[in-house]
Amino acid sequence: MDIWWPKWWLSPKKYSLFHVFSFFFLLKILDTLLQYDMDYWSLTKLAVLSPERVLSSGFKMYMVESKGGAIACMLFSMLLLGTWPALLTLLERRGRFPQHTYLDYTITNLLAAVIIALTLGQFGPSTPEMPNFLTQLSQDNWPSVLFAMAGGMVLSLGNLSTQYAFAFLGLSVTEVVSASITGVIGTTLNYCLDGKIYKAEIMFFGVACFLVVVSLGSAVHSFNNADNKTKLGNYSNDCRDRVRTNGVTSFRPTNFNQGGTNGLEDGDASEKAKFGTAAFLIELENTRSIKVLGKGTLIGMKITFFAGICFSMFSRAFNLATNDQWHTLKDGVPHLTVYTAFFYFSSFCFVIAMVLNLTFLYYPILNAPKSSVKAYLNDWNGRGWALLAGLVCGFGNGLQFMGGQAAGYAAADAVQALPLVSTFWGVILFGEYRRSSRMTYALLAGMLLMFTAAVAILMASSGHRK
Repeated sequence: MDIWWPKWWLSPKKYSLFHVFSFFFLLKILDTLLQYDMDYWSLTKLAVLSPERVLSSGFKMYMVESKGGAIACMLFSMLLLGTWPALLTLLERRGRFPQHTYLDYTITNLLAAVIIALTLGQFGPSTPEMPNFLTQLSQDNWPSVLFAMAGGMVLSLGNLSTQYAFAFLGLSVTEVVSASITGVIGTTLNYCLDGKIYKAEIMFFGVACFLVVVSLGSAVHSFNNADNKTKLGNYSNDCRDRVRTNGVTSFRPTNFNQGGTNGLEDGDASEKAKFGTAAFLIELENTRSIKVLGKGTLIGMKITFFAGICFSMFSRAFNLATNDQWHTLKDGVPHLTVYTAFFYFSSFCFVIAMVLNLTFLYYPILNAPKSSVKAYLNDWNGRGWALLAGLVCGFGNGLQFMGGQAAGYAAADAVQALPLVSTFWGVILFGEYRRSSRMTYALLAGMLLMFTAAVAILMASSGHRK
């Protein structure tokens, strides 16, 4: 299939090195972000200090405090959170079962939270005002813990929903619609929870831009769907007339979960179909694990709206977990730090994902293939990509919450502009909107421009938490 990936990235024998390199590259960038507010060399000295000397050195738990640092966290978070959906979509299009992919993804998603908690959340002495991660695990802070776990539950449901929506609507439309719903509902709720520390006249203008984006996104999908129907109709007429299209006369179904290689892995160009053609759409349908051709798109829109509502709630719950606006904690009990809350958040996200996907192995939904625990454990094809997606998403969520604690969670919702990144991957990697009509291109450009304006306005409205 004509999909833009270097051959060695797709080879199961060679991409493991790339995964390792990517993981350490992410850690290096995270280290660079830390330099906004702390000396790099003070970190290296910890390796040779005894615990007593660490406590007396004055080294403090790292917290993002400046507006510049918060914006840097949000921008990098946007890049990460816009990339992991492309990895999941790649595996689904290559035929890997969505249940297998999500089970792998959720393991490293939790691992990212543990790494953040045991490093950034554990540095420095534990004080009554700012206890470290391990200290907070034994404190009586269960009301805040439950809020964090509730946030993890709705995020898990939202992410799981979008995994299926990607197959029906594509990366761009799914991310745009769900992110815009989050921008409208979630930003308004966070504005109230954060004590109105934002510039309301600016922030709500950004919310209005999100509403426009929802309409443009729906129009893009409608016109693109009409374009695809026209392509398939013309192709069907050509077949009846025994006319070859682009030199493609047959399509070879591929099951990525039965071992061996396929055209995506070995770079076989003998039967490639060009992006955007009817031949490409048919070949993609034969290869992917979730079959969508001939089915209505209404179900995809319903899934996306449900995901958007879930996404609009998770950072609100996290906000309550870290700032206790409803005063549910007992007197003298410190608020959860962002690192402790993120650990509980990700832990319950992991539990929900494991329960649902283990169930979906035997009782699949939306025509996904049936599987088993044994088949999942033996399915190593594409596992590295799924594990990498979990790390990317986990560090992206962590950076979002770190930025939100400093600048306010309404402003942190600027990372919901991640469809800008996802659309880039969708167009470049998966050929979305290739050979579409001029009207589709015009609507797509308008949607992206309006989305860019919305995120810029939202970030300009950010205040500073005292």
